[in-house]
Amino acid sequence: MVLRFCLFLFTCTTVAFPASAEQYLVKSQAEYFAAEKKLRAGDKIILANGIWRDFEIKFSGQGTKSKPITLMAQDVGRVIISGQSNLRIGGKHMLVAGLVFKNGYSPTGEVISFRRSKQDLASFSRVTEVVIDHFNKPDRFESDYWVGMYGRHNRFDHNHLVGKSNKGVTFAVRLDSQESQDNRHRIDHNYFGPRPVLGSNGGETLRIGTSKYSMFNSNTVVENNYFDRCDGEVEIISSKSGGNIYRGNVFYESSGTLTLRHGDGNLVENNIFFGNAKDHTGGIRVINQDQTIRNNYMEGLRGTGFSSALTVMNGVPNSPVNRYVQVNRAIIENNSVVDSARITFNAGADKERSAPPTNSRFAQNLLSGSGDGTFIKIQDDVSGISFVDNIITAGTVEKPVAGIPKQKLVLKRAENGLLYPVGSAIGASRDLRPVTREQVGVSWYPKSPSGDRFGIGQSIAVDPGEDSLTDAFAAAKEGDRLVLSAGEYVVNKILPLDKAVSIEGPAEETAKITFARPSFLEIQEGGSLRLVNIAIDGVLAPDSVGNAVIRTTSFPMQSNFLIHLDGVSVINLDVNKSFHVIALGKSSFADRISIKNSNFSNISGSVLQAAAETEDYGQYNAEYIDVSNSNFKDIGGAAFNIYRGGRDESTFGPHFSLTGSNFWNVGKGGNNANGASMVLHGVQHSDISDNNFLDNAPIKIVHTVGRPQTRISGNKSSKTPAPILEELNYQGAHRAILSANQFEGAAKP
Repeated sequence: MVLRFCLFLFTCTTVAFPASAEQYLVKSQAEYFAAEKKLRAGDKIILANGIWRDFEIKFSGQGTKSKPITLMAQDVGRVIISGQSNLRIGGKHMLVAGLVFKNGYSPTGEVISFRRSKQDLASFSRVTEVVIDHFNKPDRFESDYWVGMYGRHNRFDHNHLVGKSNKGVTFAVRLDSQESQDNRHRIDHNYFGPRPVLGSNGGETLRIGTSKYSMFNSNTVVENNYFDRCDGEVEIISSKSGGNIYRGNVFYESSGTLTLRHGDGNLVENNIFFGNAKDHTGGIRVINQDQTIRNNYMEGLRGTGFSSALTVMNGVPNSPVNRYVQVNRAIIENNSVVDSARITFNAGADKERSAPPTNSRFAQNLLSGSGDGTFIKIQDDVSGISFVDNIITAGTVEKPVAGIPKQKLVLKRAENGLLYPVGSAIGASRDLRPVTREQVGVSWYPKSPSGDRFGIGQSIAVDPGEDSLTDAFAAAKEGDRLVLSAGEYVVNKILPLDKAVSIEGPAEETAKITFARPSFLEIQEGGSLRLVNIAIDGVLAPDSVGNAVIRTTSFPMQSNFLIHLDGVSVINLDVNKSFHVIALGKSSFADRISIKNSNFSNISGSVLQAAAETEDYGQYNAEYIDVSNSNFKDIGGAAFNIYRGGRDESTFGPHFSLTGSNFWNVGKGGNNANGASMVLHGVQHSDISDNNFLDNAPIKIVHTVGRPQTRISGNKSSKTPAPILEELNYQGAHRAILSANQFEGAAKP
C-alpha cells in the first residue's frame, strides 16, 4: 500500500512539476549532434558565436505549442553558417532564430528545408530572424531553393533573403505529398532583397505549388512582405495552387508580376506596387478560375504584355494543367493603377490561347496611364467581362468599352504616400498602409543599398610606366577610381577583376594601355568595370586562342556585372583570326554593357561576343546592351553577336540599342561565318536608329519567341545590303518595324 502511494505521488508530482527544460550551448558540430539527440519539449540548443563551416544541420523533435524546441544563435548575427551547409527541420513545434547563411552554398537542393526527410516533415514550426545572403551554387544554372516549405501550419517570418543569382526559386512551398497540401502556412514580414536578372527561366522569388499539384489548395497566407528589386524573371511570385491569400505586400522596383499561374480561388488584396518608372515593372497577372483581385495599388509601372500593371490572360480551351486555364469568374475591383504604361486584356491571344475570359467582373477601378497613348490594350473578345463604374483619367482604351469612361480627376498624394482622386472614392481604399523596409526582415543586418557601385571608393593617381597600372589595380578596393595621367602603360599580367573598379584617363590627352597577355582584363566573381578616356592597343598581345581585351573567367559566375566604356579607343586586335574586344563566356551575365563616344578599328573579331549560351533553353549573356555615338571601322567579325535561343517566355531580354554611330567595312572578314555586320538572335527589344553604314555586311535579325519588338529607323547606308530578317516560330511577315532607312534593296526575309 505504501509503495503504491509513493508511486502515485511521484507520478502526480512529475505531471504537475515537470523537469526544467535544458539549454545546450554547443561549440562544435559533435556537441550539436549529441545535444540534438536528447531534445525534449522546451529545450534550447544555442550555437556559440563564430563561423560554422560545412555544417549540415538536422533539427527535429517533438515540442509543444507552449514549449517549442529552439535552435538559436548565441548572439544574433554572430553565428555564421558557411561553406557547404544547410538546415533541415522535422517534427513539431520547432523554432529556429538568429542564424546567418553566407559565404557558401547548400550541398543539397535546399538551404533551409521544412522537412528532415520525406518521412519527417515539420509542422507548427517557425523560422524567424534568419539571414540568407548570396548563398549561391557555384554554377548559376545549377538549381536549388533557398527555402523549401513542407508540412503544415509552419511560419516563416521576419527573415532576410538577398542576392540569389543561381537558377531556382528563392522560396518554394511544396505540395508534393498529402501531408503538405491544405498546409495553412504563413509567410510574413520578410525582406526579399534584390534578386538579379537570371537570364533564364527559374528566377522566381516565391512559388507556391507546381503545375502538377495545382488542382490542390495550398491555403498559404503571404502577407506584409517587402519585395525589393526582385528581377529574376517575369514572375516575381508564381502562384501554382489554390486558396492562397496575398495581402499587404510591397513590390518595390521589381521587374515582373504577381502571377496567378495555376490554381483557383486565390485572393490578392491590399498589395502595393511601386515601379518608379523602371523597365518591366508590373503588377498582377490573372489566369484560371475564381480569382479575386481587390484594393491593390499600382504606381509608376512600365511593364507591358505579360508584365502589365493588370494583365488578364486568354486561356487554352480544355487546357492541360501546365498551360493556361481560361479565366472564369474573376473579380477585379477597387484597384488603383496610376502613372503606369499598360493594362492588358486577353494577353497572349493566339491560335492556342484562344479562350477569352468569361463570367468575370471589372468594377470601380481607378485607371490612369503614364501618357496620352494606348493605356488599355485589348487583344481579343472582352464580352465575358462585365465592366462597371471604372474611370480612366489618362491614356486611351484601344477599343471602346462601356464601363470605362474617360473622366478628368485630380490625383493628390495622401499621408500614406499614395495617390487618390479628389472628390471620388473610386479605386483603392484610403486606409492602405504600405509596409516599410524597416518593418520587415531583421533589424541587425543591413538591407541592400541602391546606387552606383563605382562611386563609393577613392581616387588613386597612377603614373605611366611598365606595370604601374598592374600594381595600382592589385591594390584597388571596391569602387576605387584609378586616374591615369597621359602616357603609355604596359601591362604584363592579365588583370583579375573581382570588384567594381574605374580606370580613367585625361580628357584632352591620351593614356594608352598595351598588354602582353591574351587579355588585358578578366572579370571574375564580383567584378564590374568602367573605362573612361582610355586608348587600348593590342600590338603586344600574343597569338592565342580566345584573345579578348576584356573577357569573363572560364569558371561559372554567380553574380551579375556591369561594363561601361566611355571615350574608349581600341585598335590593332589583329594578331589572330578572332580577337574580340569583349567576350562573355558561359554562365556569365551582364546586367548592362554600355558603349558610348568610343572608337574601334582594325579588329579581326567582334566588339561584343555575347553568344555563349547556345543550348536553346532561353538563356543569354546580357540584359541591356546600349551603344551610342561610336565609330566602328575594319571589324572582321560581327560587331555585335548576341544570342538567346529557345522558346521560353520567362525573361524580358536581351535589350539592344544602337544609335548615332558609324560603321565602315564591318562584318566582311573571311572568318565571319554568319556573314553579317551584327547578329541579334532572339533579342526581345531592339532599336537601331540614326546610324551610318558604309560598305558593310548586312544586319541580321532573328526573332525566336514571344512578341519581340524591333525598330530599325532613320539609318543611312552606302554599299550595305538591307537587313536579313528571320522569324523562327511565327507564321507571317517579319514583325520588325522599318522606317526611313536607306539600305540597298528591300529587307530579306
